[in-house]
Amino acid sequence: MEDLFLRGLEAYHSGEYFDAHEHWEDLWSDYHFEDRRFIQGLIQMSVSFFHLQNKNLNGAKGLLRKCLEKFDDYSGVQRNIDVDSLKECLITIQKEYVKIGNSSNFNWDLIPELI
Repeated sequence: MEDLFLRGLEAYHSGEYFDAHEHWEDLWSDYHFEDRRFIQGLIQMSVSFFHLQNKNLNGAKGLLRKCLEKFDDYSGVQRNIDVDSLKECLITIQKEYVKIGNSSNFNWDLIPELI
């Protein structure tokens, strides 16, 4: 179980956002943890970045909005992730999505580190 989470983190940190989503989705669908909504938020965040990589800014915007809604239920530290800092980063990215108008102009340095 924990292995799926860690493999997702490894893929995420490598910029392989679709693969991160796959690992976390397996964790989300196969196990019913108390932090299920948090994991779903990670999935949606990863797919948002995957959409951005594939020049789908509208898809990226929609999934980022959905993941922020999931993360609203959490604060402090969850699975060794500082949720409050994560939400701040994602709000900054959300503003960037609106500002850039084109996914090619995205500043990838804004992507949160997680752990």
